[in-house]
Amino acid sequence: MLVAQNAVRPPLLERLSDARALTDQLFNLVPPEALYYRPIPERHRIVFYIGHLEAFDWNLLRERILNLQSFHPDFDHLFAFGIDPVDGGLPSDQATDWPSVEAVRNYVRRIREALDARLDVAALAESNNGFSLSQLLNVAVEHRLMHAETLAYMLHQLPLDQKIRQARKPDCPTPALTPRMVEIAAGCATLGLSRSDVNAFGWDNEYESHVVDVPVFAMDQYPVTNGQYLEFIAGGGYENRDLWTEAGWKWKTEHNIAHPAFWRRAGDQWHYRGMFAALPLSLTSPVYVSHAEASAYARWAGKSLPTEAQWHRAAYGTPDGSERPFPWGADPPDPTLGNFDFQSWDPTPVNAFPQGQSAFGVTDLLGNGWEWTSSLFGPFPGFEPFSFYPGYSANFFDGQHYVIHGGSARTAACMLRRSFRNWFQAHYQYVYAGFRCVEN
Repeated sequence: MLVAQNAVRPPLLERLSDARALTDQLFNLVPPEALYYRPIPERHRIVFYIGHLEAFDWNLLRERILNLQSFHPDFDHLFAFGIDPVDGGLPSDQATDWPSVEAVRNYVRRIREALDARLDVAALAESNNGFSLSQLLNVAVEHRLMHAETLAYMLHQLPLDQKIRQARKPDCPTPALTPRMVEIAAGCATLGLSRSDVNAFGWDNEYESHVVDVPVFAMDQYPVTNGQYLEFIAGGGYENRDLWTEAGWKWKTEHNIAHPAFWRRAGDQWHYRGMFAALPLSLTSPVYVSHAEASAYARWAGKSLPTEAQWHRAAYGTPDGSERPFPWGADPPDPTLGNFDFQSWDPTPVNAFPQGQSAFGVTDLLGNGWEWTSSLFGPFPGFEPFSFYPGYSANFFDGQHYVIHGGSARTAACMLRRSFRNWFQAHYQYVYAGFRCVEN
């Protein structure tokens, strides 16, 4: 079967092309000599990710859909999987253990040529293997967009002189900020996605949709800010053993953790480590910290982190019992509603987008920083792993990863859907993640 000469390219293939361009731009921010750096100790060197994004697409599609043979099995294996060490062990490979950038880029080029030559034709037919090409292409697109965010916070940790500087979006004036708590009426929270919604894409951990009853509680209207977190530091939060779990205290002590990973001290002033420059610390922007640090702050404040269901109820619920697709309503995400979809490299004040607030008046829920919950990442009732990617979620149902919701400035709009779930270990400081507190 041949594609008609004037056929319109399927939207999913356009999305894949756009996602490739986005990640290509990220790699182009790094001088060649820095591609073998490891900005975050727990992660691979940057060069791995150049090969990984294409190897993932290739390993996902070539046999299942396109009936293509491997031309470089060693690279297919080398670049297949990232790492997320949970036992304290860190990778010990050397830069010289990796192939040359030229060899990796040639591998990328050959994969794209091979896939693109067949995908336009394959997109016109459905697979009989229990899944469709559209499902696999959604996986490929969102996997790459997830890595666009992962790469951003990895590159954030590179020395400033090891990045090609980009223009920074100017700050917008915002009104004075008065933190307060908002009462969230008792009601229901619908978690997850229904398999009956055949037109929606979701990852395996998003299924099955179910309803949770949520008693009345109060939640911070805004995420905890840098200014509020400074009060925690000044109050001895990092020195007070009673505020930390045993594991959190051990981690903090062994790694000399005394402030957020995105902060830097210059004399008697704190600065935010921006992507391309050190910036004066914005007291009204969200603080980015690990789950352990967020939990210690919540205990210091006499509060707690929200459960996944509480976060959903505050974000998508309404006083009349109905639920919204997005905090602000049914309109799709746009730049007036939050700091997301690659609009900015850095956070904005938490009150910069009042139009994006929920029906309860809770603000800055989508974008500007993921938000930690107290819920361990686990399967929903009716969970079934993807047959083509069985370990995507199940490998992390280990009692060591916590659910985060909301998204950051570098989160793609498609992953702002209500059912999307993200997760990280409690001691991981580098993701663009903050938090807000609740009182029950």
